[in-house]
Amino acid sequence: MPDPQPTREVSRSMDEIERDLLYLLTAPDGYPIWTRDDLSRELNVRHSGDYLHGLRRAGLVHETSDGHVFASRAGVRAVDLTGAVV
Repeated sequence: MPDPQPTREVSRSMDEIERDLLYLLTAPDGYPIWTRDDLSRELNVRHSGDYLHGLRRAGLVHETSDGHVFASRAGVRAVDLTGAVV
C-alpha cells in the first residue's frame, strides 16, 4: 500500500476572504456584530484586520474604536444585489 501523500493547504485569495468576511457579517441567521478575533477564528486567518482594511475603505464595513466590526448599509446592499453563497 502506498504511503499517503501529505495534503497541501489550499490558499485563498484576498478577494475570496474579503467576500467570505462580508457574507459572514451579513448572514441572516448570523451575528450582526463581530470582534476581529472572532472573525479571524471563524475565517481561519491570522489577522482579520488585513482583510477588513479594503472593505472599510470601500465603505462596506464599519469598525468601532474597541474593535467590533459590522456591515454598513452599502455592504448589506452589495450582498443583496449579488447574493450570498455561503
